[in-house]
Amino acid sequence: MDRRLNGPTVLSAATRLSPPQPNYHSRAVREALEHLASIDLFELCNEAEVEHCRATRDLRSCGRYVHNTLISCGHASLCEECSQRCDLCPICRIPLPKNGNRLRLRLYYECIQAGLISKRADERFQEMEDGDKQLTADVQRLYSLFDVALENNLVSLICHYITDVCMDESAVSSDPVIAFLLDEVVVKDWCKRTFRNITTELQEIYNIEVEGMRSRLSLLLKFSVQLAAICNVLEVLESSFKGTLSAQLHDLHRLQENILKTKQHMEIMMWCIRHQFLENVRSRHTDFMSWCSLVRERKSAAIKRSWPDAVNYSAEPSGQDGSLFIEDALLNLDTEQGNTEETAEELEAASLLKSGVLSILQCKIGGVAGCYPFENLRTAVDILFLCGSSDLVVAKQAILLYYLFDRHWEMPDETWRHFVEDFAATFSITRHSLLESLVFYLLDDHTDEALQEACRLIPEISGPTTHPKIAQVFLERNNPDAALMVLRWSGCDGGFQMKPVSLSEAVTAVRVRVECGLLTEAFTHQRMLCTKVKEKKLKHVPSGNASDDFEGEFRNWEKWVEILVTEICCLCIRRNLVDRMIELPWNSDEEKHIHKCLLDFTYEDPSITTGNLLVVYYLQRYRYTEAYLVDLKLKTLEQEFVSKNSVGEEVLSRMRSAIDWRGRLIVSCINFRRNYLD
Repeated sequence: MDRRLNGPTVLSAATRLSPPQPNYHSRAVREALEHLASIDLFELCNEAEVEHCRATRDLRSCGRYVHNTLISCGHASLCEECSQRCDLCPICRIPLPKNGNRLRLRLYYECIQAGLISKRADERFQEMEDGDKQLTADVQRLYSLFDVALENNLVSLICHYITDVCMDESAVSSDPVIAFLLDEVVVKDWCKRTFRNITTELQEIYNIEVEGMRSRLSLLLKFSVQLAAICNVLEVLESSFKGTLSAQLHDLHRLQENILKTKQHMEIMMWCIRHQFLENVRSRHTDFMSWCSLVRERKSAAIKRSWPDAVNYSAEPSGQDGSLFIEDALLNLDTEQGNTEETAEELEAASLLKSGVLSILQCKIGGVAGCYPFENLRTAVDILFLCGSSDLVVAKQAILLYYLFDRHWEMPDETWRHFVEDFAATFSITRHSLLESLVFYLLDDHTDEALQEACRLIPEISGPTTHPKIAQVFLERNNPDAALMVLRWSGCDGGFQMKPVSLSEAVTAVRVRVECGLLTEAFTHQRMLCTKVKEKKLKHVPSGNASDDFEGEFRNWEKWVEILVTEICCLCIRRNLVDRMIELPWNSDEEKHIHKCLLDFTYEDPSITTGNLLVVYYLQRYRYTEAYLVDLKLKTLEQEFVSKNSVGEEVLSRMRSAIDWRGRLIVSCINFRRNYLD
């Protein structure tokens, strides 16, 4: 049997069959809802099925619609007129009572009589007489009962219908209509149909003026509750497909994702409507184009101040490429041009996008990923809450706060602080998260005033969950002391209970310590990190010969050593700390990178004295042969440099002095060692 229902399931505003608001104080409404809440769920299918009178009239079947069931047996087999002249039920042949009431109104018609279901809807369903249309009428009547349950906070009835009826293997019927109504796919289709109807209503509301939206806030609140209820139904429905990889399960997950995004978007829209989309709150930016220009300046400043990597380790991007916090956040939301264009037309939630937002999504401003700055608050809400995953709602709220801070910071507090605090209170955002979004904005802002304010606020948000990029940005903005404090407060100070870090975070931690002059601490920190990485790889050492996978893991540990040691060496060369660096107790794994780094700098410019300290390094460790070989290598480089370049007398004199000094130092150390042994 084809489980797809014929005909459109979404009605236009002109033809939508919504009943007027029922009178909940009336007895008819109360009795109908009590009947719905207490009905046997298997009987719900029978109540929804279209029945025709089976009595014989003038040698042919009566065929009228049956609005009642017989009290004696519960069958919906006779119309009201025929029940008065018949003595037996046409189905089970049970006698009808001689006196008293013979009929009870069926639940569906009881809801119509109470005003819970539109009479126009029933008239429309009665037009469906033949074939699949008859089946459609039965399904639509069941949907109407589900709608009543949804409207009156009885969604648990639908959930129990899934678990107690649809998933009950003993719940079977020889009637093909009833058998179809017992299928959980019918419930999923009801969820789809209800969601589409709600989105159609939302499209109309979102396209009117702000004042019109404000008058419909109560309706939006009702839709929010209903979407939450539909999500509960889908969670129960998911259990019937659990453990399978069917297309039904994929379709279910996608529907649930769309509903969650629509609900999250609606809740933010309700807040925006209450505050009139901040139309009456002046932005600190003159116009949108000046704001775009300012963002480009921030991006340019971030690129200029970013530090190059001493070693190219593209296998794990360090994030030190001049990206802004807002840029990284939008990338994480997956709102880039290609992905959004592909999925926007497929998602039901995308129909709520304001006209023009899709074209905005397809452009980037000056290299900043995503669409920042947003043209206005409505655009921000649409892009964030309709185009990103619903699981990232907290991140979306943080980005929206970033946008608000960027829009109003430096303006008098009394003009804008109150609605930011209201946003935090409405969505249960903690003060820590609020200040964190502000600090992210301040660190992206390239002005000194913003940096000073970030330094003032950073003690309030630093902790184990502090974003690792904060320390990096402080370092890039020539404030290593603040970066060091962030590392210590976040648990990256090298203690025994230090939290796990990535390679890029380890590089930042080493850089900060060297820039603060804590060379010994930088050495100890890198040694501890590399040891932990090595222990993690070695604790699963296979017996016998190492496998290829293990060798790859071991090389990964060697990469950590190479990168961190090279970073320390390069920074020490830049800060003229090589004499202190060579006194540290480097092991053989680290030493080879010290050797290579110092020689590489000498290759670039043999006139500098960096290579001389490599000779000193080996002499301090009584390794005279290696010191002698390095000296020979340096002499060769220096001779080639002099022969190929025009060298001034001052530089030439300095190089000759260095050569003589190295030679005398090596001879002196060898003689001292020889005399000591004698």
